[in-house]
Amino acid sequence: MRLPIIPALLLVISTLASADSLKLTDLRVRDPFIVADDDTGLYYLYAQKANRLDREDPNDQGVEAYVSKDLVNWSRPHSVLTLPDDFWGRQMVWAPEVHKYQGKYYLFVTFTSHETLREPPASGAPQWKRGTQILRSNNGPLGPFEPISEDSQTPPNQMCLDGSLWVEDGIPYFIYCHEWAETEDGTIDYAPLTDDLSALAGEPKTMFTAKSLSWVKSMKELGLKYHGYVTDGNFIYHTKTDELIMIWSTFGPEGYALIQARSESGKIAGPWIQIEPALFTKDGGHGMIFKTFEGQLVITLHQPNGGEQERPRLFKLQDNGNHLTLAGPFTP
Repeated sequence: MRLPIIPALLLVISTLASADSLKLTDLRVRDPFIVADDDTGLYYLYAQKANRLDREDPNDQGVEAYVSKDLVNWSRPHSVLTLPDDFWGRQMVWAPEVHKYQGKYYLFVTFTSHETLREPPASGAPQWKRGTQILRSNNGPLGPFEPISEDSQTPPNQMCLDGSLWVEDGIPYFIYCHEWAETEDGTIDYAPLTDDLSALAGEPKTMFTAKSLSWVKSMKELGLKYHGYVTDGNFIYHTKTDELIMIWSTFGPEGYALIQARSESGKIAGPWIQIEPALFTKDGGHGMIFKTFEGQLVITLHQPNGGEQERPRLFKLQDNGNHLTLAGPFTP
């Protein structure tokens, strides 16, 4: 059953058939996340406000959404989260993603504070207070989203990012990256959440490290400032043969890349092995997977990985059961 169209959504939809509609090539978006929402029959692309090159107020920190009926024409951005001046993590806002859970929409966002946790390690990487916090909307995918806790759900004494949701056997799990800046060899960790997603319900465990990929490169080897092996952008997908695949990103010989790993047990607990082929190796990554309303499996990622040139890219995705492959660009 479709939800009633609320006024804010009606206003956003009205721009889709006008000269004000946007194309994906118009949008600078890092870490793109697209929700194909069955309740409204619309696509929602979430982005941090700081991505937008024409943002008028540099102090307007938060998250916004673009809306589309067809993945071609997109609305002007609609604010779904505006951070108050006293919010703990206003320095940087990264990697927003939205999950529907128990009938509500939840926004997962990585925030960074001006506060530091400790002195820098040998690499010199700043040790910012950074973590993923979960917010909830009582009014659909356009929010507004409100925090369900006072701090991040990731451990507050660790540098963490890119938290995501996976539900297994009725239990919600938090999957996130423990950042290279603290650990040197970045990890992807998981922990159960309480049923209302407000807090961890168990101790985190490590799924794998960046260096479990044989051809991973330190950022320093690629001419970047700091030494460290990156884990970014984890997203889990259940294949047609009941395999569990995780896509994630790191740096390889050609720059930022999108990798896949498989759980040998078919469960989140793993063990996890890195598998070939890599999905994308040419300076693009931080992907996620969705299915169009017509049933096409699609992966979106950003590329290139810098220079204010990042754009969402869409590719057809082939589910081979025990691995995934790109099947060429997706043109709606």
